[in-house]
Amino acid sequence: MKPLRLVFWTLLPVALGPTSLFGQAQGAYLGDLSWTEAEQRLAEAPFVILPFGAGAKEHGPHLPLNADALVMEYLNQVAVDSTDAIVAPPILHGWFPAFREFPGTEVADPGVFQDYVYHVAQSLVRQGARRVVILNTGISRATGLPISIAARELRVRDRVPVMVVSWDDLETEATDALAEQLAGGHADELETSIHLYLQPDLVRMDLAETDYGDRLREGYPGYKPGLFSRDQADPAYSTMGELGEGRLGTGEKPSGPADARNSVAKGAPGVRVRAAVRARVVGYPPGSSTVGLGPCSIVLRAWIIA
Repeated sequence: MKPLRLVFWTLLPVALGPTSLFGQAQGAYLGDLSWTEAEQRLAEAPFVILPFGAGAKEHGPHLPLNADALVMEYLNQVAVDSTDAIVAPPILHGWFPAFREFPGTEVADPGVFQDYVYHVAQSLVRQGARRVVILNTGISRATGLPISIAARELRVRDRVPVMVVSWDDLETEATDALAEQLAGGHADELETSIHLYLQPDLVRMDLAETDYGDRLREGYPGYKPGLFSRDQADPAYSTMGELGEGRLGTGEKPSGPADARNSVAKGAPGVRVRAAVRARVVGYPPGSSTVGLGPCSIVLRAWIIA
């Protein structure tokens, strides 16, 4: 999972209290409602989020297998706190061919995974959901492939607007520029920083490594399926299952967006990562002078109003 700015469509400061993005009641977890409450809330909610995050997928020797799921849980909570969304129970097992040779759980058949996502989403529509947002904490050219096909089928078969938001959909040059590593993509400097912020007790910085694989030699467009192979004869051989410099991660953060900008301008050691953590996890868009919504929030709001 490539670490990206967590200025998600839902990211308003929790300090704003119960007022939601759309000015109505707070969101809710579907599983917390009775069936009578669920029936009413599904019919009234502007959208229902179907979240997906790997419950157990390798993230290098220093991060826990729950890395994707933990970020998903964080985003779910922010959605409930700051929008009118209903958050469905998550999908925790998916299609992870790039990580298949490492410990973890997987639905190895992409067709089975695609059908699973489709039928869960369809059940929400059948019970009244008017719009569905599928949150994919994987990347668009990996788990996003079968998820997007499922979304396409839901749109065509069930005539319901669907949006898939994958981790790399939130990527910007500005946030990538905050990193000190030469390249990254998995269990790297920025992803490590996020988990030092979210779950520091489970991060083993003494085991963090530097591994660029063949990333630095790439300079061409197109889709090249990634792989973390444990076969030493494979060009994609990976000793640790990471891509980037996890050892540069830090959970520190500036006090706010202005502090982040000033520190970056002064070139303070490591502050670029601290600014990234603040922007991605707490919700300060890089370069903004005030706390506010990121681009995805604006896009989603326009999508919902349309």
